Amino acid sequence: MNLVMVGDEQTEQRIESQSILIVDDEPLIRDLCIQALKTYRILEADNGKDALDILEREPVDMILTDVMMPRLDGLDLLKTAKELRPNLVVVMMTGYAEKELILKALKADADDFITKPINLLQLRTTIERAWEKKKLKEELIQLKRMDRLKSDFLGLISHKLKTPVTSISLFMQNLSRGIDDPDNPEFRQTLNLILEETDYLEYLIQDLLHYSEIIIRDGGLNFSPILTKDLLTEIISALREEVQKKRLELNVHLADDLPTLKLDKQRINFALRALLSNAIKFTPEEGTVTVTACPTGGHFEVKVEDTGPGIAREEMPKVFEKFYQVDPDHTGQVRGFGLGLDYTRKFISEHGGRLQIDSEPGKGTRVTVSLPM
Repeated sequence: MNLVMVGDEQTEQRIESQSILIVDDEPLIRDLCIQALKTYRILEADNGKDALDILEREPVDMILTDVMMPRLDGLDLLKTAKELRPNLVVVMMTGYAEKELILKALKADADDFITKPINLLQLRTTIERAWEKKKLKEELIQLKRMDRLKSDFLGLISHKLKTPVTSISLFMQNLSRGIDDPDNPEFRQTLNLILEETDYLEYLIQDLLHYSEIIIRDGGLNFSPILTKDLLTEIISALREEVQKKRLELNVHLADDLPTLKLDKQRINFALRALLSNAIKFTPEEGTVTVTACPTGGHFEVKVEDTGPGIAREEMPKVFEKFYQVDPDHTGQVRGFGLGLDYTRKFISEHGGRLQIDSEPGKGTRVTVSLPM
């Protein structure tokens, strides 16, 4: 419920998409409820069976239903509706104050009750209370989800950091046992391995700081005019060292007429950088990564293509899952935390854009970002 100030009056303005399905076999009751709740989008049915038919084809946020009805009564409607949509709010109307009936409804997850004959003020109060209860339940679900994600993330960080630290410790123990001749090939090999693991550890820490900065940042989107050509040039320059380390061929094709768009620079930078970084990470040495950007059909389009191993069809639905990492070599040691694509999709979607991935094993991957101009 949004509260909007109009002059000196405080006016309740509900989002039109909030819809209530009123189910009662008495037309007079339905009409009274419609009059009391006319600020909502109202649907109506005179029995539980028709209500389920509506629920399957229409967006419904709340059901306000009688208990005693033909064809399918309110309790059966409640049970079936909650099975179909667990987050659906269901308020029961009844002229019966039987404890057994109320207990059955509570066990079936009824959100609230209102007794007949209906008092219109009581009806509006009950509906508002049900919305608040729904909001609290959703917040509780979100808190539990965040707590689970935090635990998973901490476990992942522990695992990812432990591997290079353990390796460095073992290498240092070898050195402490007397392998200290700089001309000894074993000494140089051990030293190189320490340097590699140190670089990897630094990469993980920088990645972690990058995620914490973008994800934990408070507030909404911060739009400002961004020169898309400058943005892409900045991202490519920042990753050029990684390209050179793997001796990759980087082809960049930026159209001359790239637009200036109102974007949240930090989030779009994160998204595009994550896509290019992925392409670099999964492309084998001396492979090719291609970045193309141009305006097309009223959209600003960026394509990142690589000659990496590609993604198996069965893995495609999983690539946007938090912490999931494609592991084409089955080493179990893929760099990073498996969060890039999940947040990339989220940030692109926040800008009204689209993200598409096309891939085939052995033939590389192409990722296309399309943002409205």
